[in-house]
Amino acid sequence: MTRIVLIGAPAAVAVSLVLGVGLGGEDEVPLADRPQAVRQAATPAPNPLKAGSAAEQRALDERIDTLPPGLADPAKKEIAARLVASAEHSTLNWRGRYGAIEDLGDGNGYTAGIIGFCSGTNDMLQLVEAYTAAHPDNGLARYLPALRQVDGTDSHEGLDPGFAAAWVAEAKKQAFRDAQDAARDRIYFDPAVRLAKMDGLGTLGQFIYYDAMLLHGPGLDEHGFYGIRRAAMQQASTAAEGGDEKAYLNAVLDASRSIMKTRLSTAQRDTSRIDTAQRVFLRDGNLDLTTPLEWQVYGETFRIPAA
Repeated sequence: MTRIVLIGAPAAVAVSLVLGVGLGGEDEVPLADRPQAVRQAATPAPNPLKAGSAAEQRALDERIDTLPPGLADPAKKEIAARLVASAEHSTLNWRGRYGAIEDLGDGNGYTAGIIGFCSGTNDMLQLVEAYTAAHPDNGLARYLPALRQVDGTDSHEGLDPGFAAAWVAEAKKQAFRDAQDAARDRIYFDPAVRLAKMDGLGTLGQFIYYDAMLLHGPGLDEHGFYGIRRAAMQQASTAAEGGDEKAYLNAVLDASRSIMKTRLSTAQRDTSRIDTAQRVFLRDGNLDLTTPLEWQVYGETFRIPAA
């Protein structure tokens, strides 16, 4: 998977470090869920993980908890996993990809697992660290020093020749599969779905956020997800701000597509996951991601039948 380098910290901590603000207090950066008349343009991106005081955070959590599950519904989450697998692995069988590992030559080092954890973008390191904390004797633990060393690069130093084989072997264990699921949800799925709900988006919008966060990483600059969200919000109002949901989602897809087109290789510049998949669902008005679904990625057609 091609994505920008993650900041080596949980997302909420990373946001506070980059923006120079805490996770509470009076210096709240405006959110679509809590709009302000004038946006603070001095920061590189709105802080989407901050809701003000502890009481405001609890109130926000309660509001989100009352919303429909959307993409977090198990059936919809399964659809999301299949859509991602079609773009990342050219298959709908995402459960068959826990042991996948290769260097795609995209500058991110090894890409592995169900969503393409990368040795060069910090999420693979986060995964192996968390897994090792729970299972100290696992076959990947001895590669942690090397993973820390190559983080942010495409180097295999200290990983070859045994890391890829160790990954494949570990992926046969249910505990490591569960750890991949947990890392996916913690780093990407849960934050994306939460923020999409705050922006007033339905199930398709939640998936568009999730896929963009996977593809671009939860970075704050213009090439990361939060920068893409900010660019879209400058072009259209979110549903939570009273805007048209389809118009806003088109703006998100436009911003994401524009960043994809700046990448170096032809494969990285392929935008079919947007053009002949997400944009098709949006054009058809399928904001709930209701099956049956049919889409194309890299010229290959995929289908999910009606439930």
